[in-house]
Formats: sequence, structure tokens, C-alpha cells
Amino acid sequence: MFFLFSGNAERSHKITAFRTLTFLGLILLGVFFSSCSKQEEPQDSFNIAVFVPGVVSGSPIYEMLAAGAQSAAAEYEHVNLNIIEGGSNQGEWEEKISSLAATGKQDVIITSNPAMPGICAAVSKKFPSQYFIVMDGYLEDNDHIYTLRYDQEQQAMLNGHLAGLVTSSEMEGANDQLTIGLIAGQEYPDMLDLIAPGFLAGAKAVDDAIELDFRAVGNWYDAAKGAELARAMISAGVDVILPIAGGANQGVVTAAHEAGIYVLWFDANGYAQQPGTVVGSTSIQQDTATYDTLVKAIEGTLPYGEAVTLGLESGFITFIEDDELYTSYVPEKVRTAQNEYLEGLK
Repeated sequence: MFFLFSGNAERSHKITAFRTLTFLGLILLGVFFSSCSKQEEPQDSFNIAVFVPGVVSGSPIYEMLAAGAQSAAAEYEHVNLNIIEGGSNQGEWEEKISSLAATGKQDVIITSNPAMPGICAAVSKKFPSQYFIVMDGYLEDNDHIYTLRYDQEQQAMLNGHLAGLVTSSEMEGANDQLTIGLIAGQEYPDMLDLIAPGFLAGAKAVDDAIELDFRAVGNWYDAAKGAELARAMISAGVDVILPIAGGANQGVVTAAHEAGIYVLWFDANGYAQQPGTVVGSTSIQQDTATYDTLVKAIEGTLPYGEAVTLGLESGFITFIEDDELYTSYVPEKVRTAQNEYLEGLK
């Protein structure tokens, strides 16, 4: 009985020791595989929604917005990018932005339009945890909204100065009446407070007698209305027009080309829109600015609540002088005077 008991006890100890070692081994294996699993797990995803208040195709500023966002997203494996076209009905933009924010899935919603800061601020009140980036817009002191705009007064002054040079020149389409035109998609604060005054100021730097004919389409897509307004301006003596009206710009170009007068372009290289009719073009680096801003947002360093303005000195605004269509159709005397003004602003 003793030896039988002793043998069972010894075997029991061995079994207990084996089970203990096995248990410890399983724990160690679990820790090992758990460690490996954690190393292989991807970072938490970062979701970006690009809300285009219109359509991307045919709109240079929205094409640059989309391109900049795509370039930033491509730098990171854990970033998901979704581009949503909001259409041309501005009355629907707030509802569509609200629907995006309501999902709670977007780490940031980025958009671009001077009207969007106000819309995003309204949506932010309903969804206070949602972050927004607005390019080409300006809003201060909302700690969930970062805005970046380009110095549109400087940009308008560059266009205005060339308009002044053209209307007072001996170019074939210029007349004796010193009146320049500006056709806007809509009236909004930056247009009324910065762009239109800057455009006129640039022209008056050439000749103080120059006057401005300002008209608004009422939307950002009606090319027929843009053409109608341009023809009315031309009948009133305007010989050079700056359209800032989205899709309606094409109507302005068509009317100007038919009448043999001139058009200037805003935000992107527009010379190829109608060679010989489009005789001046300012551009902004919206794609680069969008890329830089989103990289900061992804890496957690973007200072939400700030409102930034970029101008000529930063290189994000320029007048395009090196295009062959500019040098071919614009007299050297005009180009020289425009270059001197550009360098002076810088």
C-alpha cells in the first residue's frame, strides 16, 4: 500500500509538473503570437471625405482640391479617401455636409469654396465632434474648423492691372471707353470686400479714369446667363472681362470671343480656354496647399481654429507670364508693364 501510494504520489507530482510547464508554455506562446499579431495589425484608419460643392471635372479649383487630397492619402496606407460631388445647388450643400458628419465616420471633411466656412460652422453646431478643413475660405475662432484662403485682393489686383493695360491699349479688341467688367457667380463677402475692389484698384493703377461694370449670375453653373451678362457688358462698352462664376465662365468666354474682346482668368492657367481671347491668367497652388494641409491633419499637427491667408510672397499666388499663348497674343509693351507691377507687389 505504501509503495503503491508512493508511486501514485510521484506520478501525480510529475503530471502536475507537466501540466504546469504546459500551461506556462501556452501562456508564453500566447504572448508571442499576441505580440506578433499586434506588430502586424495596421494603424487605426483615418477617413477623409472631400466634399466638392459642385463637380470636379471642368472646375480647376476643385480638380486641384481632389488631386491634392489624393496625393496626401497616397502617402499613408491607413488613410481612406472618399470624394463626394455636392452638385451645383447651393441650397443642398448644408444638408449633404450634415449627412456626412452624421455618420460619425469621417475624421475630417475637407471642402473648398468661400461659401463653405459658414455652412461648415452651421453643421459644426449640430455635430460638435466633427472636424472640417475649408480651402479657399476664411473663418476664425472655431476650434473644429481650419480655413485657408489665398490673398484674393492681391490676385484681383494683378488681374485688374492687366485689365487696365488692355482697355487702355491699342490692342485690336480694345475700345476708347475705359470700362472693365467683372462677372461673379454670386455676391459674397470676399467678392464684395476684396476681389471687386482689388480688381478696380489694379486697373486704376494704370489709369484712374477706369470704371468697373460688376454683375452676378446668381449661381455657379449657368453658362447661358454668363453669356447674356457678358453681351450686355460688351454693349455697354466693356472690352475686357474677368469671370469668377464657375461653369458660367464658359458662357462669358463664348460671348467675348464672338465680340472680339478679351477675358482674364482666375485661379488656374486659362489661356487654352480660348487662345487670343483669354489674355491673362492668375493661378493659385490649391493642389499643393491641400496636400500640405491634409498631411498635417493626418499626422495630428493641424492647428484647428486657425485661419490662414497665403499670398504672393509664399508662392501660392502668381501671374502666369511664361505661357506661349500669353507671349503670342499680348504686346510686349503690355507684358513689360504687367511684369513690373507683379514684381512691385511681390
